[in-house]
Amino acid sequence: MRKNELTSYLQHVVKQVLACVVMAAFGYHSYGQAESAKEDDYFRIMRVPAPEGMILEVGGLCTLPNGNLGVTTRRGDIFIVENPTTQKPYFRKFASGLHEVLGLAYKNGALYCVQRGELTKLMDTDNDGKADVIETVYQWPISGNYHEYSFGPKLAPDGSFFVSLNLGFGPDWWHPQSFVPWRGWVLHINEDGSMEPWATGMRSPCGLSMIGDELFYTDNQGDWVGSGSIIQLKKGAFTGHPAGLRWAGQPNSPVHVKQEQVYALVNPRKEFDKQGNPVKPENIVNEKFQTLAEVKKSIPELQLPAVWLPHGILGISNSEIVKIPEGVFGPFTGQLLVGDQGQSKIDRVFMEKVNGEYQGAAIEFRSGFQSGIVRLAWAGDGSLFVGETNRGWGSAGDANEGLQRLVWNNKVPFEMRAVRAMPDGFEIEFTKPVDRKYAEDLASYKVESYIYKYQAVYGSPPVNTEKCTVKGVKVSGDGLRARIIVSNLRPYYIHTITLDGIRDKENSFSLVHPTAYYTLNNIPKGQGLALGEVSTRNSAAATKTAAATNGKSSAATATSYEMVKPLLVKYTCVACHNAEKRQVGPAFNDVAQRRYSIDKIIQLIRNPKPEDWPGYSTPMPPMSHVPKEDAQKIAQWIKSLEKANSTVQ
Repeated sequence: MRKNELTSYLQHVVKQVLACVVMAAFGYHSYGQAESAKEDDYFRIMRVPAPEGMILEVGGLCTLPNGNLGVTTRRGDIFIVENPTTQKPYFRKFASGLHEVLGLAYKNGALYCVQRGELTKLMDTDNDGKADVIETVYQWPISGNYHEYSFGPKLAPDGSFFVSLNLGFGPDWWHPQSFVPWRGWVLHINEDGSMEPWATGMRSPCGLSMIGDELFYTDNQGDWVGSGSIIQLKKGAFTGHPAGLRWAGQPNSPVHVKQEQVYALVNPRKEFDKQGNPVKPENIVNEKFQTLAEVKKSIPELQLPAVWLPHGILGISNSEIVKIPEGVFGPFTGQLLVGDQGQSKIDRVFMEKVNGEYQGAAIEFRSGFQSGIVRLAWAGDGSLFVGETNRGWGSAGDANEGLQRLVWNNKVPFEMRAVRAMPDGFEIEFTKPVDRKYAEDLASYKVESYIYKYQAVYGSPPVNTEKCTVKGVKVSGDGLRARIIVSNLRPYYIHTITLDGIRDKENSFSLVHPTAYYTLNNIPKGQGLALGEVSTRNSAAATKTAAATNGKSSAATATSYEMVKPLLVKYTCVACHNAEKRQVGPAFNDVAQRRYSIDKIIQLIRNPKPEDWPGYSTPMPPMSHVPKEDAQKIAQWIKSLEKANSTVQ
């Protein structure tokens, strides 16, 4: 065995031993989950081999009618990949020297791409495999700001195009601006070069997508954007970020909201130090605030998210949306997949219309990609191309860029196929029949709801969190549906539905992903279930009563991983931190090796010191909203990693 192979092997062994020691020390037993299948038992991530030395940093993907794949890079190249699903794809350079190409579309024998400042048409008229005609379809202004990304194009059913334009970032990057016309807008462009502004309120609209004949986009968490989400883009819509409203007074603007209307309702938080320099505003705990839905009462043009993608849980920089075609990826036909740049993962979304508005559930789908996911495109064989770059911001995964494929092995995972709103709760449809013993037990279900602030501060913590009691459950005769009666349903709130106790009938497997995040914009009208026709059995209540009778406390004296894991998710710690490896921020193990005291860790949670961690491009924000009791549990767990690590050294 070569020296480097031996080193790699020993590192692997140490990691495995460490993982076992940590799990044992924290009361976390892997055998409880080993029986159940995981993501990679159904969906395999495969590499698309690129020529040695090629740096892809994928910005756009487009599957061509002959099965070839068009690939663009942020460095300005366009490649045509022949035989892209084989072990020996051939990369042919189609064009180069373009300006940060972040999208690609095919129409009538030509490719269309978006550069920083224009929509461009490229043709190969002499059939030599390279573009020899490059034409400008439409140009928009650019100021030269580094953050003025442009995304698209997306083809409308009539053959016209949609493009989306990012805001620019000045020295006060926490308040991005629209320096030139139509930044923070979506534009509708015709083949003849005519343009109409379509909608505004975008911050960083990377995920512009046509779903059928309707336009949607994803935005990235930041100022005025409490979390990522999927939003339908109707003409004339305002989606929340006020910077683009600077151009709402233009004669051809379909949006008539003014910035002053927003600022009259929500403080723009333009703050300065004693020297007059702008300072980054932070979240104020226990302040009076408004939500998007509350502001919509005063600004009807405000378009609310169809589905929220909770920050730090379902990603931190949401990107491309694609619809799952017929016969592809098993039971999920017609649903949506959403990529994420920061967490290198793909989420699944089930949408439905209630009272004329889209809403639905978002569920994790597949993690473990090698870099940040920017673009998705379906291959002719039913696999999914995944284009990636971290662009220096950092992302989960070990690579800076890449092109991969997600392949289904034709086996059906045990998942929540769909979650639908009901007048008195939710109906959960499964991909396989459930074991009634668990499905008719109320202890198998947990529901709570929360929302985000609409504020000029960068992001928002979850606010107004409340528990929703599950009062009863009715399981269908075929075991494929469970309808739960839930108290305290709240319109325009995210409802977290966790089914940790559910098992399938065939193998007693737990769900691959036991939690769904349902955005309840409207509660359907209709008849609810009567308590007489549902199961109200609750094994957790019986256990609690027995423990109280025996005088035993169920509270754990030590903070285990299982205890702290929900807190790490709730406060979005996992958005930037992994237990063992560097991600957007340092690994928890690396923090533990600083040998901070528990009080110091609590202090750093509330008031981080980014200067102590040079080399990380994204500074950690103050987490002052984390209650001291929860911060104490997190700190105790991190401290315990210090001891676990020293055991295997």
